Amino acid sequence: MSRFADFPNPTLAVDIVALSVADTRLHCLLLRRDDAALVGGDWAFPGAVVHHGKPVEEAVARAAQIKAGLGALHLEQLATYGDPARDPRGHVVSVAWMAIAPHALLLDKVTANPDLCLAPVIVDWPGETGGPAQALGADGQPLRLAFDHAAILGDAVKRLRGKIDYSPIGFGFVPPRFTLRAVQEVHEAILGRPLTKPAFRRKLLDRHPLHPTGTLETGGAFRPAELYERDPAQEM
Repeated sequence: MSRFADFPNPTLAVDIVALSVADTRLHCLLLRRDDAALVGGDWAFPGAVVHHGKPVEEAVARAAQIKAGLGALHLEQLATYGDPARDPRGHVVSVAWMAIAPHALLLDKVTANPDLCLAPVIVDWPGETGGPAQALGADGQPLRLAFDHAAILGDAVKRLRGKIDYSPIGFGFVPPRFTLRAVQEVHEAILGRPLTKPAFRRKLLDRHPLHPTGTLETGGAFRPAELYERDPAQEM
């Protein structure tokens, strides 16, 4: 009978695809690499290796906190990537996790760490068809993403597009109190197309129990709109 010791073990790692929405565009959190020539790109998602004897979730928490300074966020497992050629340093299997957050929260982390950036995300495929996605630098040019992270980013967008219409996942991109306009901007950023306001709001209020707070937003560029809250019992 074969024993596990008879087989060379691939390395198990995790990657965190942290996403936010700002200026009607989806953004992703990236970490600068100092080994770009080796791994094929200057930027990558925050990640960590799973330590022997530790659960995968420990590596996720370590990558989120140590690499990106992130606290508790909505996290869901995206997919597992096991192509032996995906990492030129060796056979590394990665479990990718998707995190969503209000943009201000991720922006605070970028401000505190010069090795992080929040990059606008560009996809050139319609609907939910899927494919690699691009992240743009401050000059508007595509960033070089290491490993297979362009494909992972595309899978994250595909997941969001598949869930945004029927689930409350879009509310993870806005603060606890939000305007309906902000929620519509999230949906438009994820879907990559404009939405008609009356129809969108009817569907939104039909599908999700939202509570008006009776207070108006402040400091915005638009006419002040009423702030809403979600039912705290709702799951993402």
